Order: sequence, then C-alpha cells, then structure tokens
Amino acid sequence: MPLRPTPDALRERAFAVFSEAVHDARFLDLFAGTGSVGLEALSRGAGSAVFVDRHRSAARLIRQNCAAFGLEADRVLVLVRPALAAVKELAARGERFSLAWADPPFESWREGLDALEAAFSIGLLGVEATACLECPERAGVEANLSQDLRVARDLTGGASRLVMIEKRG
Repeated sequence: MPLRPTPDALRERAFAVFSEAVHDARFLDLFAGTGSVGLEALSRGAGSAVFVDRHRSAARLIRQNCAAFGLEADRVLVLVRPALAAVKELAARGERFSLAWADPPFESWREGLDALEAAFSIGLLGVEATACLECPERAGVEANLSQDLRVARDLTGGASRLVMIEKRG
C-alpha cells in the first residue's frame, strides 16, 4: 500500500523554515527511500521533484506513491543511482534545483554531505539554493564542510539532526 507522507518533527520544522521558498521549487530528494520528503515538497507546492535512490525496490515504491497521489509524470522523475552519480548526471543535463534534501543511512551521513557539496560545486544547486542533510546528532558536519558553504540552520530532535546548508556570500 502506498505511503501517505507524514513528516516527522524535524521535517515539519524544516518545511516551516522553507515557507514560501518551496512554492514552484525544483526539489531534489537524495536517498529518497519511500519518497516521503519529495512528496511533502510537492504537497506544499513544489513545481517538480527528482527522487534518487540506489535501490530498485525504493524506486518502485516511490513510483507507486507518486501514482497514488495522482502526480503527473512531468512533475516527477525517479532515478535509480547512487546519489553522487545522480548529482553529476543531473548537472551534465543542465538541471538546476532550488531545494535539495539528503537523508542517507546514518552510518553513511558523510556520503550525503559529499553529494550535497558536489551539487553546489558543479552548479546543480546555486547561490540561492538550500540543501538539507539529515544526520546523527553528533555528526561533524561543520568540520567536514567545504569553505564555500555554511550551515544556515541547525535543527535537532532526539538522536537526529537536520543541517541546512547554503553557499557563502
């Protein structure tokens, strides 16, 4: 049965911060899993979403969930690839996003940060874009963040942390 997007507390807080920025946004959902974050963005007015997950079973579930919500094919793209490979492929196609979200398995949080940093460095995410990384509360994001990026907001809840990253300047 398809999943109905029900945001957790951190996700709800993040979307409150995004506020109007999500309206008509191009949304990138890395490590998408069920697609709940991208579906939440679409339900809040995002113009389109690209869902990326390396597992075919996750991609099937995302497609089912998108169909259950009656989302038109021109608003949704599902890619079965590792996050970093998808970022490079989307940039090579000339794609651009204003919001991105990475929710890797906690033990692989660094892989999520690497994908987001690459998205900024190759222009998939621009100066006005915001990227979110879900990670363990004690993840050393700041210590591993490239110098041209900054932590704009840091939301915590339980053992989880949501770090909002933007380009400096």
